[in-house]
Amino acid sequence: MPRKINIRFGTDGVRGLANDALTTEIALAIGRAAVMVLDAEKVVIGRDTRRSGPMLEHAVAAGACSEGANVELLGVVPTPLVAHAAGNDVGIMISASHNPYADNGIKIFGPGGAKLTDAQQQEIESVSSELLNSGSNPGPTGVDVGEITTDETAIESYLTEIESALQGRTLTGTRLVVDCANGSNSEIAPRLFKQLHSRIDAIGVEPDGVNINDNCGSTSPAALAARVVATGADMGIAFDGDADRLIAVDHEGKIVDGDQILAICAKDLAERSMLADQCVVVTVMSNLGFFQAMEQAGIKVIQTAVGDRYVLEELNAGGYSLGGEQSGHIIFRDLSPTGDGLLAAVILVDAVIRSGRTLAECAADAMVRLPQVLRNVVVKEPSAAVEFLQGAVKRAEEELAGTGRVLVRASGTEPKVRLMVEAVDEEHAAKIVSELEAELARLQD
Repeated sequence: MPRKINIRFGTDGVRGLANDALTTEIALAIGRAAVMVLDAEKVVIGRDTRRSGPMLEHAVAAGACSEGANVELLGVVPTPLVAHAAGNDVGIMISASHNPYADNGIKIFGPGGAKLTDAQQQEIESVSSELLNSGSNPGPTGVDVGEITTDETAIESYLTEIESALQGRTLTGTRLVVDCANGSNSEIAPRLFKQLHSRIDAIGVEPDGVNINDNCGSTSPAALAARVVATGADMGIAFDGDADRLIAVDHEGKIVDGDQILAICAKDLAERSMLADQCVVVTVMSNLGFFQAMEQAGIKVIQTAVGDRYVLEELNAGGYSLGGEQSGHIIFRDLSPTGDGLLAAVILVDAVIRSGRTLAECAADAMVRLPQVLRNVVVKEPSAAVEFLQGAVKRAEEELAGTGRVLVRASGTEPKVRLMVEAVDEEHAAKIVSELEAELARLQD
């Protein structure tokens, strides 16, 4: 008897080993279900540079067309470009973001580039699982079958929209090193920075289908940092595989993470009376130093669960203008419906130029980052492991006595528990993380 397949969305869509956990049959079913649930007449589809991308792209497109929707293929583009190009239609991105090349994923945007609600995700899960398990389910025929076309204008429209955020300013004279992770931004980011008159040195721009995120990009910034120092650049920017997030490095090669970028941008917007309700939205993973800096600046902070979709929900609900994650998802809600690494990079560089200081000075002034130790531990049942650790977490919090923080959570995309401890010194934080890890080892035995 065939095994029953149940499709489950993680923090950001469906993700897994391509042609194994994520097959063409699953992709086709999701394409069909997205059209059915979202009542889509048109679907725009983009992908990153993974070898499995075209295979899954065509499967999703076939599924959408089989339910009567027309499809526009965007080719290799950043995830935020898909959200931008969706307009009043549905957007689908084929990407596993920062994961290794053998993985892939499917992210779905509703009309306006909006992240799906929990209810919409659950319905697509249910419908696509039913399609997979129930066998043949004929759709429209004849002229009612959807058509597939390509869109040659989406990239130019997207870049023009980003340029408009500078209100006529350029990035003239800035010396940048940009690491595109051999992913979605490999052609687009260098093109934009050149248009904005930066002196650009691009690395991670030779995708071959298997080198995306491979010792490059925002998850592996060592090569970027070394190149910045070696060339005497003003700063460096690194994107992840699908370019919806970034990190930066200063002229000394030191990392400037998402919290620091958010702090720089929040203070800059507040000083120009452009920060809605003097508020910024972040996840529970943000560094304690960020919260302290915002309090000192008179900026309110709202916390959400981990995941940029939760940040975006809060931004929309409160009408706020800025939010993001320590990992580098930065959302300028007035300018983009989702996290956008390239947009955030341009705004960050512009803010540094206008300050008349270096990125290092801007980051130091924006916040003082408390030592934070992060560790990912592979487990069989992440949710059960988190529950098991609650006693150990309580003891650790009592030990810190208000001078730090402990956060333990199940990954939304992998079979892992994520451990995070902040303390006055890194040695103390590392000690507590090791103790928590030892507790998990007891559970696994």
